[in-house]
Amino acid sequence: MVALERLNTLIRDILAEWQTIRVADLLYAHRDVTVLMLVAIAGLSLVTLIARSAFGRRPGRHQVALPAILDWTRGTSFSIVRHGAFLLFLAGLPLFIMALTDPYTSLTQQEVTFPGRRIAVMIDASSSMLARFPTKTLGPKASAGSPPPAAFFTTVAAAETFIRQRINGKYKDLIGLIEFGDEAYVVTPFTNDYDNILLSLSLIGDWTEFMRFPDQGTTIGVAIEQGVELFRSFDFLSASGNLLLLFTDGQDTQVTIRGTPVTEILADARRARIPVYMIRTSYNRTLGSIVPDGIWKPAIEATGGRFYAASDESTILQAVREIDRLSAGRIAIRQYSTERPRFPFFALLAAGLWTLAIGLKLTVPYFQTFP
Repeated sequence: MVALERLNTLIRDILAEWQTIRVADLLYAHRDVTVLMLVAIAGLSLVTLIARSAFGRRPGRHQVALPAILDWTRGTSFSIVRHGAFLLFLAGLPLFIMALTDPYTSLTQQEVTFPGRRIAVMIDASSSMLARFPTKTLGPKASAGSPPPAAFFTTVAAAETFIRQRINGKYKDLIGLIEFGDEAYVVTPFTNDYDNILLSLSLIGDWTEFMRFPDQGTTIGVAIEQGVELFRSFDFLSASGNLLLLFTDGQDTQVTIRGTPVTEILADARRARIPVYMIRTSYNRTLGSIVPDGIWKPAIEATGGRFYAASDESTILQAVREIDRLSAGRIAIRQYSTERPRFPFFALLAAGLWTLAIGLKLTVPYFQTFP
């Protein structure tokens, strides 16, 4: 089943890529070799035909006598269909020749549309995130020397769960990772290298690395400001499909950041059409149980996003699943390539036509009639 899914994905990618190819832009790495090979094959075929004509036919041994065909029989226009398998073979031949020439494009720039989002994932690494937050599946397994069941490690595991859901789905997101406390730091800029993102998550989720994090406070406004700036740095503010996902315990009552009201920072996100989704992780604290909920819930939802008061593991997982469901969309990205092979489409189509021809020839009696 996995192999079939990968094959389907490969076929979809090749067909989508074909829509962006112009034959006039193709260059051929092995054109001369292919021409020489075709000339050699044609010459060998001609020599074989001449040899068979001269030496291969002897009267009485290589001829079959047939009764005369009545002249009132007439062929039908439908009879041409019996040559369908051979016609499919002929149709695949030029495509196979194209694949042999190893076509490629040199410097290319193209706009490609994918299902997905541009997602900035932000992790709160302040000292308050050491508050107890026991879980059964999220966070590190309990063992000697393992970190305590704290909110920080739970949120790192929840972020990994969310990213893996996106990877295993139909989406091709661009994901960035930000860690924040009193200040915010871009750990990984936007990328579709998911292994790199998961590695970065595992590094910031290390107990030793967490203890070395320099900023112990919680300033959510700085994190959102840095997230918007990351979109601006990549020139994504005017594009659709942007999203900020914030994991924090919400222990922040600051409404002004360096003289700028938090509402104005969030207004920047709203004007850029960047919804903010915030998962507030505080164990056994439902919505309204902590004072900052009253500040952040209306501010976050004003951006078009949602505020989740996660009081236990089940509510975190429910929030992650809902955000994954709400994050459907499409993004357009500009791709550059210095040298990109283009033979897979030609080879795949030729193989498909030949496979169909062989299948018809072997399974449908009509295509086996003589002549």
